[in-house]
Amino acid sequence: MRKCGAMRVPHSLSRHDFGGILTRLARDPSGNVMAMIAASIFPLIALVGGGVDMGRGYLAKTRLQAACDAGTLAARNRMGNQAAVDGTMPSDVAETGHRFFDLNFRDGAYGTENRNFSMQLEGDFSIRASASVDVPTTLMSVFGFDEMEVTVDCSSIQTFPNLDVMMALDVTGSMRHTNAGDSQSRLESLKSVIRTFYTTLDASKGPATTIRYGFVPYNANVNVGHLLQDSWVVDSWTYQGRRDTGLALPGEDISYTYYRNWQYVSGTRTDWTAESTYAATWNESPNPDQPGWYSCEGAQPSNTWDTTTTIDDDSARTEVQFNPPAIVTIKDGEKVHNGTRYQTVLNGDTCEIQASTDTNYIQTFEEVTVLPSLDHTLWSYEPISRDVSNWRTETDGCIEERGTYIIDDYDNVDFSRALDLDIDLVPSSGNSATQWRPRYTDNSYARSLDTSGTGDFTPRNIRTTAEFANSGTWWSSDCPPAAAKLTAMTSDELNTYLDTLVPYGSTHHDIGMIWGGRLLSPTGLYASENSSGPDDTRGRHLIWLTDGQTEPYDISYSSYGIEGLDQRRWDPDGTETLTSVVENRFRIACQQVKNRNITVWVVAFGTSLNPIMEECGGPGRTFQANNAEELNQAFMDIASSMSELRLSS
Repeated sequence: MRKCGAMRVPHSLSRHDFGGILTRLARDPSGNVMAMIAASIFPLIALVGGGVDMGRGYLAKTRLQAACDAGTLAARNRMGNQAAVDGTMPSDVAETGHRFFDLNFRDGAYGTENRNFSMQLEGDFSIRASASVDVPTTLMSVFGFDEMEVTVDCSSIQTFPNLDVMMALDVTGSMRHTNAGDSQSRLESLKSVIRTFYTTLDASKGPATTIRYGFVPYNANVNVGHLLQDSWVVDSWTYQGRRDTGLALPGEDISYTYYRNWQYVSGTRTDWTAESTYAATWNESPNPDQPGWYSCEGAQPSNTWDTTTTIDDDSARTEVQFNPPAIVTIKDGEKVHNGTRYQTVLNGDTCEIQASTDTNYIQTFEEVTVLPSLDHTLWSYEPISRDVSNWRTETDGCIEERGTYIIDDYDNVDFSRALDLDIDLVPSSGNSATQWRPRYTDNSYARSLDTSGTGDFTPRNIRTTAEFANSGTWWSSDCPPAAAKLTAMTSDELNTYLDTLVPYGSTHHDIGMIWGGRLLSPTGLYASENSSGPDDTRGRHLIWLTDGQTEPYDISYSSYGIEGLDQRRWDPDGTETLTSVVENRFRIACQQVKNRNITVWVVAFGTSLNPIMEECGGPGRTFQANNAEELNQAFMDIASSMSELRLSS
């Protein structure tokens, strides 16, 4: 409702005076007709003049009310959510309100005078205003009515409807870096921005409004096991592992060395950024039933990347390993990287040459040398089936995705096979294709890649005394912090959750989008919690944030197993790179999320937006932030877009 203003008319001709005129006319019979006509002119003029002037007054009042409304709406929209944080009305907000008022009711409009408009910020962060003008009279001035004062009141407020806000957050290793001009790491800056975002929404919501928050931290994996029902998880699964054959082979004592516990110390490493592009080469398929493909045939600049490695021999310490028996020597080491590396990435029909530059980028590590016993265990590297019924206590909560296939046409995805991209499908008990699989890292070997990562994938079983890489324990296979379902959080609960976020692992964007959509969808796994029925009007928003481009490692143990061996979604001998597979699946997953009437926001923090990210968010919902200040503005813009701007009583 709008509070109507008043229109006040001053009185200067009394009833007593008018009655005296009529009395004198009645006593004088001469010229009665003319006198009566003359006498009747005054009330006629009063009636006609009053109607004309009152009409002008009401017209002015209507336009003044509209101008007042426009001024407060424009001012409240310009203020956005700043007031929820600092409680003040900035000068530019007042200027905007007055400008819109002036545009809708110009000075002197309808012959008015003494125009006035004033605004103030209320305790509920609404903007309240009053406006007034004087409307000069025309015919009524004959009777001493020289002007009418018109006043109106108006108020505008920005509130939030019931909201579900899910955040899919990149927590990979690069989030520990600090952007130029910032004092905190990217992850700590993000936490601070999220806290401000929460404060903004909480301060602006109505008393009956519910805002729920959820989080999906992701890297190459997602930690969602604690959110799954037992019937949604398989009872047994097969992993790329090894078993002891019970045999031992004599031979020379051949030691092997590997490196672990990599830690960032200092320096900078830039994200992969495009330096140039050229048209990809089209290759016709020799098989008419198979499509052709694009490839990058051009040259790229030579690397100037240089690495200096230092091993501290004085730090050597020795341990005895019992399974398998061996003497283990551990030394501390340091690597210093400088220079530029180049890579060529295929993006549709365009080849993009990207560069990454290190400047005194220092990492520490441990060099581990294993000297086996004279009797070498004969290992059989093969798929190993295991009972996973105790997965809740035996694993860290990360999972392998359910059934899928190698997609050859992303415009016509078969969702009856790509069950990982069907974000609403509820698993069927006993149907392992629809169920998730717990991730076990203790026996996850990438045959036949050695501990340094060199070698080739060998799908067939291998018997050997060689030690292949247990990639489940590598940094790129890290399990991120646990995801959180939608819940109405207090600020303390939010802070407690944000404190769990740590940066580690490699970058697989698709899995974050998939699980962000699953936990937010009103028609999927958690429909009973996420939807209030057919008349559900809750706003649903997914904020997806990354600080880097897609960077998968085929040797990593990710949500799709060891990609080069399991080959559930990618063939290492095929024409498509693993990076392209991840990005195309991200694009499909994003569309599936939006198909659930969910608004998707894409934020690139300290990195550039690529075409697939821009397509996912779309115009007005895609942001690129170079530092914490720009990131905060992006989140404020998102908060403002979530709100409802309206007139209030």
